[in-house]
Amino acid sequence: MSGTDAAVPGPSTVSAPRSGASFPAMRAAKVPRAIVAGPYGHPFHPVAVTIPIGAWSSSLVFDLLGLASDDPRAFATGSRWLIAIGLGGAAFASVLGLLDLSRIPSGTPARRTALTHLVLNVTAMVLFSLGLLVRLLDLGRVPGVAFVLSVVASLGLSVSGWLGGKLAYRWGVRVADENTQREGFETA
Repeated sequence: MSGTDAAVPGPSTVSAPRSGASFPAMRAAKVPRAIVAGPYGHPFHPVAVTIPIGAWSSSLVFDLLGLASDDPRAFATGSRWLIAIGLGGAAFASVLGLLDLSRIPSGTPARRTALTHLVLNVTAMVLFSLGLLVRLLDLGRVPGVAFVLSVVASLGLSVSGWLGGKLAYRWGVRVADENTQREGFETA
């Protein structure tokens, strides 16, 4: 397999590789559904997901510190706040993600991957919500059940993030087409 063949997305029955410009389904997935989704070539969803990812990752650190501490109250409180911030950020990122999802044609591998990404993210939100409820019943410490829920949710988010990367970096969902990208590599 040559380097050119490896760059062609998916199986091709034609001898010459197709570009995004000649493939309408791919072009459609690059165009924003609405201006709130971000301008062409610069989607807001990948930026917005940094809020829940950062908050939830930090909450796990606070959990570990709380579990190891003689007085876990401050760490438990911090973790609860971080989980709540993550849930708010995830709700916002979800709206943007749904706008991007709506541009991916049905019946495509990209759509199936995006739906799996969605299910994993919703599952993580549910698990973090359940963990937050458990934490609210025991404010003085980090409940073991809540910690396990956070770990499981975080593992699911890791898989989901990999799938999101596949959508953007392999299949170019909401990424500018190659003609636009070429502008950054032309010499003056």
